[in-house]
Amino acid sequence: MKVFAINGSARKGGNTAMLLNVALEEIRSQGIETELFELSGKKIQGCIACYRCFKNLNKRCAVDSDVVNECIEKMLQAEGILLGSPTYFSDMSASMKALIERAGMTARANGDMFQRKAGAAVVAVRRAGATHVLSSINYFFLIGQMIVPGSNYWNLAIGREVGEVMNDPEGLQTMKTLGANMAWLIKKINS
Repeated sequence: MKVFAINGSARKGGNTAMLLNVALEEIRSQGIETELFELSGKKIQGCIACYRCFKNLNKRCAVDSDVVNECIEKMLQAEGILLGSPTYFSDMSASMKALIERAGMTARANGDMFQRKAGAAVVAVRRAGATHVLSSINYFFLIGQMIVPGSNYWNLAIGREVGEVMNDPEGLQTMKTLGANMAWLIKKINS
């Protein structure tokens, strides 16, 4: 079993990656393999509405000039998916939005190919707007017929400068609980 996490932040190794790693550490402690993939510095564009994925039906986006198909393949191989984003103007990062548009369209074209996988959002925020990011990412999971585990609070932590999220004890506990619940859910789904 595996959980594949994608960091949609422009900052490699920043607050969003730190939060994802807190959740992933808990998942690993439950005996589940994990992988963190960072979109930072990688070329990625939004959906161009060509609809070739509905014609090709090969579980790949027809636009093959960036990392989206690599992410889709890793998402297909995993039992659980974590998508992390910082909060930019009360929404997810542009790179995370591009990934969701294209992976989501490809999944729909191929019979909701992520259905019944576990999926959860992780959000870093300076002050406000994080619950909108959380909702936006969760809509991707829900429309794809995925199962979203909860935590003891919304899956977010507060921090602006790199590392500040590690000073948010409630946010860190939320990530640990999310990781534990994700591991539990994956084991139940796959038993």
